[in-house]
Amino acid sequence: MRKTTAIIHSVPVDPQTGSISVPIYQTATYVQEAPGVNKGYDYGRSNNPTRKALEDIVAQLENGVAAYAFATGLAAIDAVLKLLSAGDEIVAVDDIYGGAYRLFTHVYQKFGITVHYVDTTDVENVIDYITPKTKLVWLESPTNPTLKISDIKKIAAIAHAQNAWVVVDNTFASPIAQQPLELGADIVVHSGTKYLGGHSDLVAGLVVLKTQTLADQIKFIQNASGGILGPQDCWLLIRGIETLTLRVEKQCRTALSVAQFLTTCPEVDKVYYPGLASHKNHHIAQQQQQGLYGGVISFTLKNDTEQNALKVVTATQYFKLAESLGGVKSLICHPAQMTHKSIPQAKRHQSGVADSLIRLSCGIEDTEDLIEDLEQAFKKAALLSNVQQNQLVADAV
Repeated sequence: MRKTTAIIHSVPVDPQTGSISVPIYQTATYVQEAPGVNKGYDYGRSNNPTRKALEDIVAQLENGVAAYAFATGLAAIDAVLKLLSAGDEIVAVDDIYGGAYRLFTHVYQKFGITVHYVDTTDVENVIDYITPKTKLVWLESPTNPTLKISDIKKIAAIAHAQNAWVVVDNTFASPIAQQPLELGADIVVHSGTKYLGGHSDLVAGLVVLKTQTLADQIKFIQNASGGILGPQDCWLLIRGIETLTLRVEKQCRTALSVAQFLTTCPEVDKVYYPGLASHKNHHIAQQQQQGLYGGVISFTLKNDTEQNALKVVTATQYFKLAESLGGVKSLICHPAQMTHKSIPQAKRHQSGVADSLIRLSCGIEDTEDLIEDLEQAFKKAALLSNVQQNQLVADAV
């Protein structure tokens, strides 16, 4: 069975009614035949048939033994961190999602967990920081927002030699482009809010496990902590997954065209996109991502100022200024003031997040319209700059 067919037919038909859509079981509890005797469900936090259907689908998508759904992507990340104990260490990619950085640094470090942020695009950096205390190696590949690529297979071999788990945030690539568990990772996390849901109408997180031992631990944490995804959002996520292949393939094609266009723009300094031959680890992305490089692009401006970036991000028409990514509508954001504001400026700069960095999430609009939108935004931003310059001259006179 091929990829798209497998996704479509991973969504079960309801055995009771034949409904082709998974029913929404909007219930808090379940009637039991006798104490402890039930039909596999006893309480809504512990189990729900709609959530179970979603979890089975996502486990199949990532070739894991099990998956568990959480209320948000950060709740999913939090569940993984609860596998750790005081004294454990994490080696994490330096260009990390701002919410994950906030959780690692401001919540878990005070419980005695040490985090080393390193550039994982060079495996030697991982070797330098991994120790017998390292419990997790935390990767994003591609990263948010500078689209760095790490060699998952090589890093997994290094981590496993030290008895550490490898976690890959696969949100940007999606299961359509990349299968981290097949590359050696132990745990995959997703913000289901992004490509899996695909319509910017829900927030969700998922954890997928390679072994039953890890699956049992995450299931226990899910039930004990209670950060579950509700049945309505589970149903929305299932619906989104059914069109995942079509959306992601279109978004990847569009993003490559937009990235190529940006390389020709005189206003643009650097373009970050794994599909470009100029990308540092393009060859690794080719191998890991099966020729699908994602729908997200980042770029910096030649005039590297926050003010210049703000002029561009507020001048687009089809690219909507908003947090998040992966939806059918194209989005634009300024990471320094939005998604990565919680990271100190010096740390942002060190990981490559410049003040003028702009992140694009390509939707499923016509590619030509998106390119034209960026063209007019650059012209509008330049016009605003000229007006301000003329005003300064007039004020000086």
